[in-house]
Amino acid sequence: MQRRTQNVTSISRDRQASLIAAATSLFAARGFRGTRTKEISKAAGVSEALLFKYFPTKRALYAAILAEKANLSALVDAIDDLARKRDDQRLFSLIASYRIRPGADPTMLRLLLFSGLEGHELADMFFSKQHRVINDYLAGYIKTRIQEGAFRPVDPLLAARAFIGIVVHHRLLHEIYRQPMHRSHEETVATYVELFLTGLVKGKGRSRKEIARCR
Repeated sequence: MQRRTQNVTSISRDRQASLIAAATSLFAARGFRGTRTKEISKAAGVSEALLFKYFPTKRALYAAILAEKANLSALVDAIDDLARKRDDQRLFSLIASYRIRPGADPTMLRLLLFSGLEGHELADMFFSKQHRVINDYLAGYIKTRIQEGAFRPVDPLLAARAFIGIVVHHRLLHEIYRQPMHRSHEETVATYVELFLTGLVKGKGRSRKEIARCR
């Protein structure tokens, strides 16, 4: 009886995973408005009625996709450890390499773009659970390092956005516009982090007065 229950549970999990995968693929290719539940069920090889059994509403399906695609707990734990050690180089490298790495899933960026462009309800869910988490965390860390005298006095939130902007722009070029990379993923991350920290770490970047004198 127990084995039968385990088998049923396993089948149920597999079906849910199959439905989430089918929905994610279609949403990322056609957008949310351009995808119907009938197409999702067909792609997953099940009836539309079975789809609604597992996900009674589209919102439930969106939430399931978000839970799978935007789970940052492991990343945040690793960042926490590096933050405690004040390991700036590795902390920024970890954040960048989380998205700039071989085999990185491109669907998350496509879903985020579609949700924003279509004014979809998932946009706020994506932003609050994915981008805001990292942006706010990084801004807090930068603020702490400024107070400790390690970083130059800059706006922490703008600095965090600037670094995340580098990563997002990279992804747009290579995941959306399909531009070929001319350096390895590791070299790319190392270069981005070096360029950013050179302007942020105290004593490495030029002051505003120095910049003004060069104009």
